[in-house]
Amino acid sequence: MHATLQPTEFEMRRRNEKFAKDVREGKKATHSSRADKIAHKSPISAWALGVVIFVVFGGGK
Repeated sequence: MHATLQPTEFEMRRRNEKFAKDVREGKKATHSSRADKIAHKSPISAWALGVVIFVVFGGGK
C-alpha cells in the first residue's frame, strides 16, 4: 500500500507565502476560480451556436 506524505507545516507556510506574494505582484493563480470560469464562459452554448451557423450558412441553396 502506498502512503502519501503530507507536506510539513514549514513547507505549507513557504508555499502559501509564495502564492500570496505572486498574487500581490499580479501573477495569475494556477487554477482559476469557478467565478472566473463562469465570467469567461460564452453566453450561448456550442450546440446552439452550431445550429445558428447551420441555419445562416447551410440552410439555403
